[in-house]
Amino acid sequence: MLRKLLDSPWTYFVGAGLLLVLALLTQFEIAGPARPAGSAADIAKLRDRKDLNVVFLLVDTLRADRLGAYGYGRPTSPEIDALAGTGIVFRHVYSQSSWTKTSMASIWTGTYPARNGVLRYDQVLPEAALVPAEILKSAGFRTVGLWRNGWLDSNFGFHQGFDFYLHPQPGRARREIQRSHPSPVALLGTDEDLAASATAFLGSYGHERFFLYLHYMDLHQYVFDDQAPDLGNAYSDAYDKSISWIDRLIGLLVTQLGEQGILDRTVIVLASDHGEAFREHGREGHAQDLHREVAEVPWVIVLPFRLDPGIVVEERVANADIWPTLLDLLGLPPLHGADGKSLLPLIEHAAGLTAEAPPELASRPIFSELDRNWGATKKVPDPLVAVTDGNLRFFLPIAKPEAAQLFDSSSDPGETSNLSKERAEDVARLRKLADGYLQQSQSPWGKAPEHIEIDEMRLNQLRALGYIIK
Repeated sequence: MLRKLLDSPWTYFVGAGLLLVLALLTQFEIAGPARPAGSAADIAKLRDRKDLNVVFLLVDTLRADRLGAYGYGRPTSPEIDALAGTGIVFRHVYSQSSWTKTSMASIWTGTYPARNGVLRYDQVLPEAALVPAEILKSAGFRTVGLWRNGWLDSNFGFHQGFDFYLHPQPGRARREIQRSHPSPVALLGTDEDLAASATAFLGSYGHERFFLYLHYMDLHQYVFDDQAPDLGNAYSDAYDKSISWIDRLIGLLVTQLGEQGILDRTVIVLASDHGEAFREHGREGHAQDLHREVAEVPWVIVLPFRLDPGIVVEERVANADIWPTLLDLLGLPPLHGADGKSLLPLIEHAAGLTAEAPPELASRPIFSELDRNWGATKKVPDPLVAVTDGNLRFFLPIAKPEAAQLFDSSSDPGETSNLSKERAEDVARLRKLADGYLQQSQSPWGKAPEHIEIDEMRLNQLRALGYIIK
């Protein structure tokens, strides 16, 4: 892989790409390039096209309720909102964990954590796992992944199927950048390095059919610049200002796609691995519990044409559904053994093309899981399972089932009133669902995750993300 990167001409264009990104960011105005108009009926025709690209934008640590497209009142995301307004928005999306590695294993494989088994700091996605990049590569896509989160390093198995899987090196620092992350060791570089690498890739390979995955990391570190809106100085304010920074980088990428004349043959997807807590339940950050502030994330699909109005899917869905849906949309083979489902029938229903939403999609339970000792190298696992079933959310600590909690999001969206004692029948029913979920621990690929040794240098690099690993 390293040899491929060294031999690739676009690797050496990153310096020039960064200069272009810096210049455009200082002048960039919200004026997204036009896509042709389309209709919901045109969605089904995408599977017959052989010219479509896929751009997958994963914004690490982005909670849905901080975007205008999801009802937020602050001006954090005008670019994302503009794209969402003419695309497909999934209103209620639950991640499969609040920790990046577990969540991304579920996104890439379409499987729940109990089945893919990637739950701890030293576990590796097995080579036997079939991931979207492999399917897209087999279909003739040039595949490239750009990431800055160390939990996604190739030594954890996330490089599978990518022609290029690159951690961009830090370029010229911007003096206007501010960092508000509590970690004493800052993550080197910014997402400008990611943008520069994407610019270089598009310059070299934009004429081919491609799959481009960008994993933005600056929101995880609360990075923003001098052009961020004046939203205050609190910790949560810095988070919002960082969203506006990522939003402009995304707008820049969309503008570049338009200027290269390929926006009308590109599907853009925006997603997140988990959200962020601001003491709603006494904690800050993530990877500690599975409440809505860390579990409910955005998912937007931007089509090669504009929808007017856009489509909003109101049913509760899972991050594990993302790639089953996209592969179906593109007419490509499905992921083997996936728990996630293609949501094209829900999209058609939301667009008014069908009278009813299929009940097997509209009313199914959604599962999430977190090993609360994922980074405690000397401790045994401490799994927490969340079941989302309609308006109910049930939390089951496996080691202490008597501490189970039940919340009704219709009357208590903040999940502050535990109803487990008042609604014993619901607790029993949801406990049965959680037990059934845990029993489905058979790997879909016939091989459990491997464990690897992580040296102290790599552990320190991961600690620089702000995580406690001991």
